[in-house]
Amino acid sequence: MSLRVETDKDTGVALVTLDRPARLNAVDLGTAAELAAVWREFRRDDAVRAAVITGAGTRAFCTGIDRSADVPQPSSPYSLDDPLLEIGPKANDLWKPVIAAVEGMACGGAFYLLGESEFVIASHEATFFDPHTTYGMVSAYESVFMAQRMPAGEVARTALMGTAERLTARRAYEVGLVSELTEPGGAAAAALRAAAVIASCPTDAVQGTVRAVWSATEASRSRALALAPHLVTLGNLPPRRQAELFAEGRGKGGFRLR
Repeated sequence: MSLRVETDKDTGVALVTLDRPARLNAVDLGTAAELAAVWREFRRDDAVRAAVITGAGTRAFCTGIDRSADVPQPSSPYSLDDPLLEIGPKANDLWKPVIAAVEGMACGGAFYLLGESEFVIASHEATFFDPHTTYGMVSAYESVFMAQRMPAGEVARTALMGTAERLTARRAYEVGLVSELTEPGGAAAAALRAAAVIASCPTDAVQGTVRAVWSATEASRSRALALAPHLVTLGNLPPRRQAELFAEGRGKGGFRLR
């Protein structure tokens, strides 16, 4: 199993941990399926009233899709299969609140999870970046999710700078991506404390509030996501060329923190 799920029956809070530290908690196809199944299970589990999503270890929260994952694509230019589209709680119709706790790197496909969490808590040592353009890929879905949390200019800069720049936790806090900063190693504990407070409130009122907040941006997000697969199909380099850029070490020459 690539996930650990621990539920505190007293507080009503579930802790979901991406447990692939050797792969920087990257999501392979099995992990994607496990995440979707966990969120769907929480819908029916009245003992779970709130959840926290985090990553094992301190090096990374999540680094997106595992590059070793084989994702066959349809031949039609009008279709795109993206396994990460199903890893978030909202994609699985879970409207119980989810808080993300970030230690270390959060990059690329990690924004699918951050973008479908109610808010993000991060340690001072966390960093955020989007490597897509560096490796010849369109940052479509990631940019859409980030646009729900950050000013458009910050989203554009993060996506366009690729691996050359990383947002520090402090900068992420300043632009609204992160709502609370903690000492290193303290993000999950802080998220669990917040989740316990939320879970202590009447759950119907909490879920209604989650839906109300999401309704404010849902229409624009849905329209943007509908366009995303076409942008990816048109703008991505062929997979072989992407692999060559990774093999060449493009983007490994260093980065600046901002």
